[in-house]
Amino acid sequence: METSRSQILNLYTSMLQRSLKFKDSFTGKSIHAQIIKAGLPLGVYLTNNLVNVYAKTGLIRDAHRLFDEMPTRSVFSWNIILSGYAKGGRIEEAHRIFEEMPEPDSVSWTSMIVGYNQMGQFENGIRMFLEMVSDNVPPTQFTLTNVLASCAAVEDLGIGRKVHSFVVKHGFISYITVANSLLNMYAKSGDPVTAKIVFDRMKVKSTSSWNAMISLHMKSGLVDLALAQFEQMLDRDLISWNTMISGYNQHGFDQEALDIFSKLLKDSSLKPDRFTLASALSACANLESLKLGKQIHAHIIRTEFGTCGAVGNALISMYSKSRGVNIARKIIEHSMNSDLGVIAFTALLDGYVKLGDIKPARQIFDSLRVRDVVAWTAMIVGYVQNGFNHDAMELFRSMIKEGPKPNNYTLATMLSVSSSLASLDHGRQIHASATRSGDASSVSVSNALITMYAKAGSINDARRVFNLIHWKRDTITWTSMIIALAQHGLGEESLTLFERMLEIGIKPDHITYVGVLSACTHVGLVEQGRSYYNLMQNAHKIIPTPSHYACMIDLFGRAGLLQEARDFIEHMPIEPDVIAWGSLLASCKVHKNVELAEVAAERLLLIEPENSGAYSALANVYSACGQWENAAEIRKSMKDKGVKKDQGFSWVQIKDKVHVFGVDDGIHPQRDAIYKMMAKIWKEIKKMGFVPDTESVLHDLEEELKEQILSHHSEKLAIAFGLMCTPENATLRIMKNLRVCNDCHSAIKFISKLVGREIIVRDATRFHHFKNGSCSCRDYW
Repeated sequence: METSRSQILNLYTSMLQRSLKFKDSFTGKSIHAQIIKAGLPLGVYLTNNLVNVYAKTGLIRDAHRLFDEMPTRSVFSWNIILSGYAKGGRIEEAHRIFEEMPEPDSVSWTSMIVGYNQMGQFENGIRMFLEMVSDNVPPTQFTLTNVLASCAAVEDLGIGRKVHSFVVKHGFISYITVANSLLNMYAKSGDPVTAKIVFDRMKVKSTSSWNAMISLHMKSGLVDLALAQFEQMLDRDLISWNTMISGYNQHGFDQEALDIFSKLLKDSSLKPDRFTLASALSACANLESLKLGKQIHAHIIRTEFGTCGAVGNALISMYSKSRGVNIARKIIEHSMNSDLGVIAFTALLDGYVKLGDIKPARQIFDSLRVRDVVAWTAMIVGYVQNGFNHDAMELFRSMIKEGPKPNNYTLATMLSVSSSLASLDHGRQIHASATRSGDASSVSVSNALITMYAKAGSINDARRVFNLIHWKRDTITWTSMIIALAQHGLGEESLTLFERMLEIGIKPDHITYVGVLSACTHVGLVEQGRSYYNLMQNAHKIIPTPSHYACMIDLFGRAGLLQEARDFIEHMPIEPDVIAWGSLLASCKVHKNVELAEVAAERLLLIEPENSGAYSALANVYSACGQWENAAEIRKSMKDKGVKKDQGFSWVQIKDKVHVFGVDDGIHPQRDAIYKMMAKIWKEIKKMGFVPDTESVLHDLEEELKEQILSHHSEKLAIAFGLMCTPENATLRIMKNLRVCNDCHSAIKFISKLVGREIIVRDATRFHHFKNGSCSCRDYW
């Protein structure tokens, strides 16, 4: 009878263990009911198995109830219920059980570490391990792999190295799983050298060991080493192939990614999974290779893989980026019930945006049932990239009212709109929005704020933002401020900031040096500019770009060193471009050098025959030197060839409206009042000693007519209107698309003194701050 009962109990135990393979809680409950019905005794072993079934099939309360009814419990009993809570994410209950345990063993401690890791509480996992060692509880290899995973997650090299020492001291290094965990910890914590040492000392290497090293090399950008490691592998799994393909793709080696993908299909019995296909399609998208993308799409169809999730999104992105937006749209239309969601729609939206086809892009955006921040931002960016800044502004306002919270990228994009429109009010509104959302302190938004305030003419606000963020030592932040100061004519301050940047060890890039050389140009520091140009190449190993060459030509030219500017051009290692010759031509106009102007214009027009600026500049040089016939001939040539001159215009923003003015503007609804105000100003500043510079009128006309033309220049009309429409003492901010002329520059100095206001003018090259009769440029521009 006793033997029969024992056999029945063994049968039930076996059935319980078998039910665990299928996570079958119903079978577990049925067996439990039969045991009770049969009146069989529930010993520790059988009860442990029942508790284990309940715990591992999600019935943790039933498991705990049964556990509480046990008259005798083993360590295994405690560990079952502890593990059930820990793995179920109920870490507080698990910790309570752990504290109640009479004698926690290695399994108990490890269960807690695993539970903390699953909840992302990696520091607590590390703390448990340290307490475990302190209590002289011997860890297992499973304990060590988990605590090394904790160290990797928080990139704690200090603790990681101590665990490594423990591993070596207690002989765990021979376990492949532990060695692989060490590799992973060093790789994720940024110590590839030690990771390589661990790998090289491993007597036995698994596929995971090799994969860890390939992943490490790829993450470090060492694609050649990753390939060498990959080619040494005798046994590759799909992770090996995926690491190579995704690594190449992420580092811009898209053709190499596709070569590896092709090799996988030809040489391996392994079948691509969703990660493989998504990376391969991403490579096609980056290469804008519609043909290869279609071939992969055909493979997906042949293998009946399906186009849901990551693969569907990657397909749509590929077609969208490769000018196959119509196919992408069909895929979405045929997958309306799948999980493609907003990511796929956003990719298609982006595809239309890049084609400049804004209408269907907006239709797609409006059709989205759920519009996340990515979709809103994609639509806003689309408007900005295609020049629809006001539409971008309107959509952003709608986003604030009814959409998701803007992210850093949205805010940075909108600040670039404010920069383009030179709209200080809009920029300040976005700054306020960023402050409320907590994004104003992010590097990307702060950098955009510095640029926006600088371009909108408020250098003091730009300084304030920089002073809040400069401690983060971001190159772009410092570069933005250096450029901002240079644009506002604060060359010495810009260069002082650059020297501080070097002193504290921030590495400048090629854009930083564009700002530095511009600062030298704006204040005429020729020798310093020459010195920085050499420092850029010799100390920082930066190869000059066309922008650097143009700065140097401008530096020499503005200082009147025209021959040196020409020599510099002749000795450039690259072919001079339009900007280089244009810089020299502009200097020839300032210094009235006809001979060199003719050379510069001729060379510029060889590169760009319809460049109206070259014709206008040469005609102006002739006019400035009194060669009226030559000037007339150039203007006739422009007319005959159908080359249209760039029209000068200025604008000022009053409240939410931008008012644009041309020379002799006759369109503005308040035209008469503006001309009356300008006539009054003209009369007053002449009394103060202003003498109109009629040489700035580059036409052969009577002096009286020249003076009338000068008084009606666009920036003067914008100033007159601004004075009419703004409170006394308010700063005026005027924008102009061309370089301000000598007469306007002189007149605005007198106007600033007359009205007792600061007048900030942004022209094509820089900012001029007029105040109390003087300008920040010190008449050097």
